[in-house]
Amino acid sequence: QVQLVESGGGLVQAGGSLRLSCAASGRTFSRYAMGWFRQVPGKERECVAAINWSGGSTYYADSVKGRFTISRDNAKNTVWLQMNSLKPEDTAVYYCAADRRYSSSSSPVDYDYWGQGTQVTVSS
Repeated sequence: QVQLVESGGGLVQAGGSLRLSCAASGRTFSRYAMGWFRQVPGKERECVAAINWSGGSTYYADSVKGRFTISRDNAKNTVWLQMNSLKPEDTAVYYCAADRRYSSSSSPVDYDYWGQGTQVTVSS
């Protein structure tokens, strides 16, 4: 069992930056691939970034490439999402998720554990 707690969301102007953190409980964090997803009302949950167990492989949605960076520190049981050059269309609830497989996936159905979400609002 893994519990995930996100933090770092908030209100920011377009062009600004935010850094989301996801703290995981448990001693097996390093065995999990991790992902950041976002969702707006009426739309499907979208994977914006994912990282494999070691941090050696990452995935980014086309909409965030070059602006967002996912990273992890297995010693600290934490994964981050650095978001730069934010746009109003990045406004969403952002979720951290853990996948029991070592490799990362962009499909939400592959993830086993989810955080409660943190709101990110980008004003124009």
